[in-house]
Amino acid sequence: MGVKAEALTGGFSDAVFDSQRVFKKLMNGMARPGTPQTIETAVAPPAPLATATGAVLLALCDHDTPVWLSGALRKTAVPGWVGFHTGAIATEEKGAAQFAVIEAGSTIASFGLFAQGSQEYPDRSTTVIIELPDLDGGQELMLSGPGIRHINIISPSGLPEIFPRLWAENNAIFPRGVDVILTCADKFVCLPRTTRIKSVEA
Repeated sequence: MGVKAEALTGGFSDAVFDSQRVFKKLMNGMARPGTPQTIETAVAPPAPLATATGAVLLALCDHDTPVWLSGALRKTAVPGWVGFHTGAIATEEKGAAQFAVIEAGSTIASFGLFAQGSQEYPDRSTTVIIELPDLDGGQELMLSGPGIRHINIISPSGLPEIFPRLWAENNAIFPRGVDVILTCADKFVCLPRTTRIKSVEA
């Protein structure tokens, strides 16, 4: 299948109903940080985009939504697919993006270049979707904060070792800062900016 053909297929079969189902999953994920959520809606984004990432973008993006894609993704059918199914516009400026997608294996050096929002409008920030090879089997991270009764432990594979430090920098500018969604295959985990993260020492 050619790149153009790939961009035209694999979207929601019922845009309104499917978007609502995915949105409910996202709300549950944001309310319960670190708790895995599974996409149960049929969606087939072009490779290498994960099913969960594709579903989130279809549910949340529209023609007023600037989306930033990391370098490898920009060279695939993904930009055309997102644009065709949502009307969202691609941007090469991280600071202009409402949503950003970082494919598995990419370097994550800082969240500071993405939109951080303002004190008056903290919601005007980027939601960063980070695709990973697995949501288990990696460095153990201890989560605490709103929506977590005591602590929650996650162990995503593929995050850089400096992720806890990057996240602490993100916490430090609250209520500004980015929210993060970790995805792999048809599953995702939400990390709202209110969540505190510490490495679990071996």
